[in-house]
Amino acid sequence: MTDQPLAGRTVIDLTTALAGPYATLLLAGLGATVIKVENPFTGGDSSRNNAPYLGRDGLSLTRRGEDDMSVSMLVRGRNKLSVTLNLKNPRAKAVFADLVRDADVLVENYSPGVTHRLGIDYPAVRGLNPRLVYTSISGFGAQGGPGSGKAMDSIIQALSGVMMTAGEPDEGPVRFGLPVGDMLAPLFAVIGTVSALMQAEHTGEGQHVDVSMLGALTSLVACEPFDAFEAVGLPQRTGSMVPRLAPFGILPAADGHVALCAPTDAFAHGVLRAIGRADLVEDGRFHSRDQRVRHADELHDLIREWCSSRPVAEVVDAFAAHGVPAAPVREPREAVRDPLVRQREEVVPLAHPRHGAVADLSATGIPIRFSGARAGFDRPAPALGEHNDQVYRERLGYSAEQLAELAADAVI
Repeated sequence: MTDQPLAGRTVIDLTTALAGPYATLLLAGLGATVIKVENPFTGGDSSRNNAPYLGRDGLSLTRRGEDDMSVSMLVRGRNKLSVTLNLKNPRAKAVFADLVRDADVLVENYSPGVTHRLGIDYPAVRGLNPRLVYTSISGFGAQGGPGSGKAMDSIIQALSGVMMTAGEPDEGPVRFGLPVGDMLAPLFAVIGTVSALMQAEHTGEGQHVDVSMLGALTSLVACEPFDAFEAVGLPQRTGSMVPRLAPFGILPAADGHVALCAPTDAFAHGVLRAIGRADLVEDGRFHSRDQRVRHADELHDLIREWCSSRPVAEVVDAFAAHGVPAAPVREPREAVRDPLVRQREEVVPLAHPRHGAVADLSATGIPIRFSGARAGFDRPAPALGEHNDQVYRERLGYSAEQLAELAADAVI
């Protein structure tokens, strides 16, 4: 046991790609023992074959050494134990049963119907371990969805409506650069998993936690009343500026861009003072919020003209001096090296398990600080099947002869 919140909990990880592995990464960072089950005959988690790769000589687009590892796996595999198991082999069922019999959680992100065909769906697993929390992450929910039920991030973004909330009104759909469809569902999956674990403490019964990527992202779209905006004549897509909150948006400066958020009277009046137009504070067009919304284009043009000839630092300092929320728009490389997020371990350095920090890379941390517990990652991503001996022999009690037989029969 350690001082981590989920210490002592065991998670059987049947996930691959991004949505599922991100959920189990968070559980691992919170202290759970995550046993990642991978098929040795397909190369394991598909993320293992995502370029770029990191090896002894740094980054490359193709593998150059035997121990080169995908950066995706280096990020998502931390603090996990990797075992190999071919779940399509009938003999794997007994091994799988041994893994889940004393586990607390199982997480899977197969397409609907696959777990039933493999004989590892919730009803089957419940018979082995009634206390188990069985978490499914899928594109459209456990019941399936359009077509084959398979989903990729861009498909989910397209169906959720989020692509039509960004960009200029006369532009086509905008795909978010961050795979929000893939990354949002695991957050809800972890919330659901931990909630179900708490309930099981009282009832002694596990349950099926079912999270869909489409539902998760569409629920966030529904947090903003876009249908109400449309009904009262407010545009749903406004590009870099947000007229209904004026002054609010992204403004070009001489050497970059500035984010400005000044929807209240106090903030808006501070903006006018910062740009040297205190005389407009009492102007009927800009004094109150409703007036500013009606004259948003005028107001934004005024501020944009002032910002365009000044460097970002000067613009931000001027707004800050008048108590206005503003910030430079940063490139990702700069943002992940912010001393504050590094000090709080919300972003952490990434290293190769054998060669160390051979490239200057950053990875997600656990962006939660506890006053009485620890969260984070202290072990690198594992090689495929690296922990077969530790899990099968030390945890399950298999003999060397049993492991040799399972390997010979293409089970592990």
